[in-house]
Amino acid sequence: MNLNDSLSSCFRILPTQASALKRLGIISVRDLLYHFPARYGDAAQVTSIADLRRGDTAVVFGQISGLKTSKAFRKQIPMAEGMIEDQTGKIKIVWFHQAYLAKMIMGGSLVRVEGKVSERHGTLYFSNPKIERTPDLFTQTKAHSLYPVYPETRGITSNWIYHKIQSIFASGILNEIWDPVPEFILKTYKLPDLKTSLIYIHTPKKEAHAQIARKRFAFEEILFIQLERQKTRHLFKENNAFVIDPSNSSGQESEEEIEKFVQRFPFAITSAQRKAVEHILADFKNGHPMSRLLEGDVGSGKTAVAAVAVYAAATSKPKGQNFDTLQSAYMAPTEILAQQHFESFIKYFSHLPINIALITGSGCRKFPSKINPDGWTNISRAQLLKWIASGEIAVLIGTHALIQKSVKFKNLALVIIDEQHRFGTTQRQKLAKKDGKTPHLLSMTATPIPRTLALTLYGDLDLSLLDEMPAGRKKIMTEIITPGKRDGAYEEIRRELKAGRQLYVICPRIDEPDPTKELAIQAKSVKEEAKRLKKEIFPEYEIGILHSKMKPAEKERVMLDFKDKKIDILVATSVVEVGVNVENASLIVIEGAERFGLAQLHQLRGRVIRSTHQAYAYIFTESKSEKSRDRIKALVTAQNGFELAEFDLAQRGAGELSGAKQWGISDLGMEAIKNIKMVEAARAEATKIIENDPALSKFPLLKERLEFTTTKIHFE
Repeated sequence: MNLNDSLSSCFRILPTQASALKRLGIISVRDLLYHFPARYGDAAQVTSIADLRRGDTAVVFGQISGLKTSKAFRKQIPMAEGMIEDQTGKIKIVWFHQAYLAKMIMGGSLVRVEGKVSERHGTLYFSNPKIERTPDLFTQTKAHSLYPVYPETRGITSNWIYHKIQSIFASGILNEIWDPVPEFILKTYKLPDLKTSLIYIHTPKKEAHAQIARKRFAFEEILFIQLERQKTRHLFKENNAFVIDPSNSSGQESEEEIEKFVQRFPFAITSAQRKAVEHILADFKNGHPMSRLLEGDVGSGKTAVAAVAVYAAATSKPKGQNFDTLQSAYMAPTEILAQQHFESFIKYFSHLPINIALITGSGCRKFPSKINPDGWTNISRAQLLKWIASGEIAVLIGTHALIQKSVKFKNLALVIIDEQHRFGTTQRQKLAKKDGKTPHLLSMTATPIPRTLALTLYGDLDLSLLDEMPAGRKKIMTEIITPGKRDGAYEEIRRELKAGRQLYVICPRIDEPDPTKELAIQAKSVKEEAKRLKKEIFPEYEIGILHSKMKPAEKERVMLDFKDKKIDILVATSVVEVGVNVENASLIVIEGAERFGLAQLHQLRGRVIRSTHQAYAYIFTESKSEKSRDRIKALVTAQNGFELAEFDLAQRGAGELSGAKQWGISDLGMEAIKNIKMVEAARAEATKIIENDPALSKFPLLKERLEFTTTKIHFE
């Protein structure tokens, strides 16, 4: 037996068990050993059999007898049963779906049994308890004060996992495994080696053993994520990139040119924006590709920073040339957002002699147009692809259509990715490695991410924070609305609508649930809520709907009607969450707020902070849970999205944060994210190792494990 062997080659695994193991992500011996207990039970208090009562969770010691296999009830479920007896009495034991246990333990053995006491027809019995042999009844009572409780699923119990891990331990495999974490790191942070950690985490004799083992494995997981990220960063930085350094024919310095461009904005840029621009321009000049994440709260002005970066590229020439221009590609997650950026960039760059284009699944557009010099025109995809390849298009904005093979650039110098978390690392790299030199990469996100998580997930990127809001922006007035306060909230909204403002209403679902199938799920739907609002609350106003099942052309028409004030109230799902910009919409109602994460609620609320109008957010909740209401109240008290993200991390637990599974980080690893010192230490060690030995030639075990981890874990 070795770590990479499949479990099915080491044990007899039933088809139902194989499916259950797959759901838990367990295929190999290594996977099972790294399937750690979710918690530990305290078995210090041993109960006499005579004192057992129905509903107790208890530990008893005694002698096992009468072991046999049978089938349970009409369903013919395979089961094992037996009897345990101590000096005070005896009680039956039943294991459903675990008939193998009758063959694993010899009749007459001294055993320790832990589990829940059930009752059937007036007779008490243990149902699916944990059992282990105990050579010495009295010493074992004290030795095993903690027992592991594993995450389980239908078809695989915690008890089954425990016994299989004990079998792996008994095989002697722990004496043959090598620790991939270098010894100097373990010594620096006083962490146990791999063998000791596996014993401590699966069979701790005291709480301190379990804690130090969990700390070691948490550090290990973050270390390997950081190593993978730092390696990616090193390889990316090794490439050559265009030097971007704008200056005009009169020889003015690039800083002066940039400042002139910034002065054209209809607002004064913040010091945080100015600092981010300085970082970007410095990165542009060193000949190696920039790799930067711009993280900023909703409405903090990331698009303006991106526009400065695009301006720098569009007004620069390839080194040694007085012709051609450097090209920029700007990728947005939705067509609505791509079209919005296209229109914004036309305003930013209309004074310059450059071509801007839009490419999405719905079609292509170009500015300026020969027919309409002040506006854009629709063009064929084939024509646009020719102009991109010839270098005539300086700025290309689009969705995923940007990364198709048919899109070839002549001098792609800059790639901007909006809403970074919605694109995986693979997609990011695919766009960043297009054609010839490696373009500079600017990723942007308005999703509030705790600092520790950003340092881990985006370890291959330099971080710039926009932690200020533009001058003149009023704070959103946020109210938590319980069922009894609805009518008052609707009256406040009506006053604002009469003053000419517009309203978003966000619902958790598109259609009403089928009452025969989803009786327990009560959440407002877009379609029914739009009808109710029109009929009962706001009959005098035009109401439109927007959701993900609509065709792109329909979505665009609805959004244009909303922008043009043909629609007063837009009832939508969270499809409007990212970047949608309607300045006159200063009101938002979020129905079923408890069904959204804090970060998403903050994003949705940000839709109404696009102008100097006073904005209002009404957070409607039906929840009676105090914990849920306290979480939502943080929306009122938190100053910004970063504060909210830290609150969410502390309150909900890292494992509950939206996206934990897509990030490929285990619950143990996500718990480690709460510890800034651990994250920074792992990042520092990974950076040092990769800088000194990028090929990991001095660390063969580290290299082997990293390759294994990289192929197994998908961070998207």
